[in-house]
Amino acid sequence: MNPTPPTHSPFIKKKPLAALLGVSSRTIDNWVAQRMIPYLATSPRMHLFDVEAVKEALQKRFGVEPREM
Repeated sequence: MNPTPPTHSPFIKKKPLAALLGVSSRTIDNWVAQRMIPYLATSPRMHLFDVEAVKEALQKRFGVEPREM
């Protein structure tokens, strides 16, 4: 039996995204509710985020680059 090699998903959960962007989890919730950032809804209460797509959306929306960690 050949094990499947692990794949690295570009998607992360809300709390790591908030920490990466330097905002609160509630801010992420607000951006999702306002459809300001792209997300993948895996259930009504669970969202996953592509970091690069989120950074691009914020750059287009606010015209500034997110700070780098």
